[in-house]
Amino acid sequence: MMIFDDTPCALGEGVLWHGDRNALIWFDILSRRMYLKSLDGARQQWDFADHVSAAGIVDADRVLVASSLALSLMDLRDGSTTLLAPLEADNPVTRSNDGRADPYGGFWIGTMGLNAEPKAGTIWRFWKGELRPLFPGITITNAICFSPDGGHACFTDTDVGVIHRVRLDREGWPLGEPEALIDLRPEGLSPDGAVIDAEGFLWSAQWGAGRVARYDRDGRFDRAISLPASQISCPAFGGRDLGTLFATSARDGLSAPAAQDGCTFAVDAGVQGQVEHRVHLG
Repeated sequence: MMIFDDTPCALGEGVLWHGDRNALIWFDILSRRMYLKSLDGARQQWDFADHVSAAGIVDADRVLVASSLALSLMDLRDGSTTLLAPLEADNPVTRSNDGRADPYGGFWIGTMGLNAEPKAGTIWRFWKGELRPLFPGITITNAICFSPDGGHACFTDTDVGVIHRVRLDREGWPLGEPEALIDLRPEGLSPDGAVIDAEGFLWSAQWGAGRVARYDRDGRFDRAISLPASQISCPAFGGRDLGTLFATSARDGLSAPAAQDGCTFAVDAGVQGQVEHRVHLG
C-alpha cells in the first residue's frame, strides 16, 4: 500500500488512468481542480471556474471533462477547453459527479444536488454529440462502470445503498429496467465510485468504511482492500500492467481529518483492470 499523491483533496473524485501518458487523472470537486500525475512523479494541475468531477479519454492529448455546467473538450497540452454540450446549465441546484466512458464511445455522467438535495440528480449519456437523460430522480449518482463484454452498465444512488445493473443494446443504450446487483443496506455501507476489472468483478469504494470491496459477477462479496482514509470515493485500475488499484478520498465533513484523509492511494490489486474506453466525438 502507498500514497500515490499526498495532496489533501477536500473531495477527491473521478480517478482515471491515461495509458497514453502513463499518468493518473483525478479531481478535487470542491476545490474545482483537476490533477494529472505520471508514474515518474511529474505533476500538473488545472483550476476551473466551476466544479469539475470526471473525465473521459478522447486521445493522447485531449480529454472530455464534466463540470457543473457542461461537458467540455480539454487539451492537456495547453489547458484550453471547447464546449461539447451544456449539462444542466440552467439548474443552479446541481453539479456533475461520477462519470466514465462506455465501451461504445459514449460517456455517462451523473449529476447531483450541491447539497445532496433528494432526487435532484440524473444519469446522462453523451454519444455522437448528443446528451440524453437515462435515469432521473437520483440523489447521489455514483458507481458508473461497465462489464468487459459491454453487455451491462452499473450505477448506484449512494443515498439508497444498492448498486444496480442494466443491460445495454448494441449501441450502448440501456435495455429494460435496472436490477439490483449488490445490496449494501444490511451492512450499512455507502457505495461511492466503482470500477469493473478484467474478470468482470466490481470494485466498490465505500464511503465512511475506509475500503474498496470486490464483488463477483453475481454480486457476492469476494474481498476488500482497506485504505488509511475513511472516506474513499472512487477507484480506477492503472499502471503499466493495469494491476494497480488507485483510489481517491475526501476530507470534507470530517471534524478531525487525519493526514491521509483526502490523499490518493495506489495498491497492488492482485488482478488486472480493463483498459479505459475512449470517447468518440464523431
